[in-house]
Amino acid sequence: MKNAPGFACGRVSSGSRRDRLAPRARPPRCDCRCFIIPTDVLERMAKDKKLTPEERKPFVDTMKVEKEWRKARVALSKLSHLVRTVLPAAPAAAAPAAPAVTVFDCAHGTTLPGSPVPNPGTAPDAVAKRAFTETQAVADFYQTCFGRNSVDDAGMTLMSSIHYSINYNNAFWNGTQMTYGDGDGNIFIDFTKGNDVIAHELTHGVTQYSARLSYTNQAGGLNESVSDVFGSMFRQWQADQDVTGADWLIGSDIMGPGATARGFTCLRDLSNPAAKHCLAPQPTKFSQYRDGLDPHFSSGIPNFAFYKAAMAIGGKSWEKAGKIWYQALTGFPPSPNMRMSAFAKRTRSLAASMFPTEPAVRTAVDKAWTAVGL
Repeated sequence: MKNAPGFACGRVSSGSRRDRLAPRARPPRCDCRCFIIPTDVLERMAKDKKLTPEERKPFVDTMKVEKEWRKARVALSKLSHLVRTVLPAAPAAAAPAAPAVTVFDCAHGTTLPGSPVPNPGTAPDAVAKRAFTETQAVADFYQTCFGRNSVDDAGMTLMSSIHYSINYNNAFWNGTQMTYGDGDGNIFIDFTKGNDVIAHELTHGVTQYSARLSYTNQAGGLNESVSDVFGSMFRQWQADQDVTGADWLIGSDIMGPGATARGFTCLRDLSNPAAKHCLAPQPTKFSQYRDGLDPHFSSGIPNFAFYKAAMAIGGKSWEKAGKIWYQALTGFPPSPNMRMSAFAKRTRSLAASMFPTEPAVRTAVDKAWTAVGL
């Protein structure tokens, strides 16, 4: 596999501070875990000798439990799909007009969901208030821009648990709810501070209730990419930014002082997936793909395609490019093992059918996928 431009794959010097946090010589393989922080990053931090044993411990601890969280998430996803397809339910018209948003406090314990936070929108705990406000905003984003009522499009209550464990370095959707760690305060800070992080993880819920993309191989890369794309769009929507005013970064607001001191400004960058300022850089060409890659890594390919399409179309990303991607995700029967080429073909077709009087939209989408080799 050839390296993406600017993608530093090798360790050049055991004494370099940056290279101790640089990606390993081989791109990370998929271990089927669905969290905002890639396992490869956790592994690098857990072994980083520039960090003290106490600073490495949160990464070691987080890694130990994530495999089991992944199993639970897969089981819950399968169960939710089975229930929706087998058991009778009231008509969709009976669904609430907007989803309820609830927040629970784990108080640095590990029992989910924790204790309910009364009136989280006005809670004295800034983390509780932020989890409530941003989750509500994500629900508003999906309703306003795409006509979707919660992640399941049926008014599902959006539940969040905060202050999970001690120095927990991740945030995740487990199939039924969101969970946020406070970070270690050095490499990562409070995960509710990233509005794109919140939207990214909640979008895994949207995928769960629509395309049901698996978390392996090309479908896994698409799964992660969709979450990055809608996380970035939500961030832009909240700021009322057009495509030229957006920074296209994922996770910039959860970078701690220890990460920024080493030159890392984000987890990922849709506008430049292979950039050195990304803590988790990615490939930019499909020729760099191979089966078994971590979805957080291979997602760089469709991420870059969306960025290119949105920039070529111009305006607000959610108005045209976003609508095409949303329809490609939700407007068809589940496709758990979808390949990237099939998703690209779907968006090309939708660009033409959804915007028939604007051939430039179809051209933009076509050229974006062609640019990444699809």
